[in-house]
Amino acid sequence: MTDEPTTGTALVEDAPFLGFQESTPYDDYVHASVLSSLQQPLTQAPEEMGFLVTTQVMELWFTLIVHEWRAARDALMKDDLDEAMDALGRGRDAHRSLNASLYPIARLTPVQFNGFRAAFGSASGFQSAMYRHMEFLLGDKSRSLIQPHRGHAVVYAELQESLAEPSLYDEVLGFLNRRGLPVPEHVLLRDVTEEYRPDPGVEESWRRIYAGPRHDPLVSLGEMLTDTAELVLRWRADHLLAVRRAMGGKRGSAGSSGLSWLEKRAERPVFPELWSARGHV
Repeated sequence: MTDEPTTGTALVEDAPFLGFQESTPYDDYVHASVLSSLQQPLTQAPEEMGFLVTTQVMELWFTLIVHEWRAARDALMKDDLDEAMDALGRGRDAHRSLNASLYPIARLTPVQFNGFRAAFGSASGFQSAMYRHMEFLLGDKSRSLIQPHRGHAVVYAELQESLAEPSLYDEVLGFLNRRGLPVPEHVLLRDVTEEYRPDPGVEESWRRIYAGPRHDPLVSLGEMLTDTAELVLRWRADHLLAVRRAMGGKRGSAGSSGLSWLEKRAERPVFPELWSARGHV
């Protein structure tokens, strides 16, 4: 045995001892080869590949955010605030990455976008099932918005289940009630399949929290939720700007009103009393 540096030849000779086979343990775990095979541009437009990759990456971030928000909701059901805060923190980091993932397509010009837009026909981000799960967890419920998924039995059933479950915010309010805050009974017993509506009693609960000790764990919960809401609102605004920049006021590819639809969605509140209570502290 010598102390000579390992050469490239030595590495090749050692290769059989490294367990090389058809796939690697890395690929078996991450499925990188599968992920890299999912981009199948339908045109020669150079921007289409970036659009496909960006959209697929956003779907992965949606999946992670839904996972973390559900974990936070389930922890609050068990009155485990520490675990809920950890999950919300992970979800916040994931949402920051989601927002940043728009950059590769945020500056498409109309000509660049038109170079491949016709290729995806009636496909639209409006049809994203995982994004619908995100909205339902925020309390933005809508039975009509799951109808486009009726043709996919598994996805439709999952959305029906998500519609019928309490949202993350519903469980936040239940947790506050168990901590002695004046969350109205009609809010706690509301039909969770319906869109959440702001309530003055909930606003008063948050006002009391914010008027109390600065380092109260409930203030930290409120601020974590406010961070989350802000990221959602920024995502909507940035998405709206990207669409406005790429296609202006044209109709959406799935028959929606396009820009005006996104404008209406961008205005929808997220954890509304967390914002309104601040004006009364």
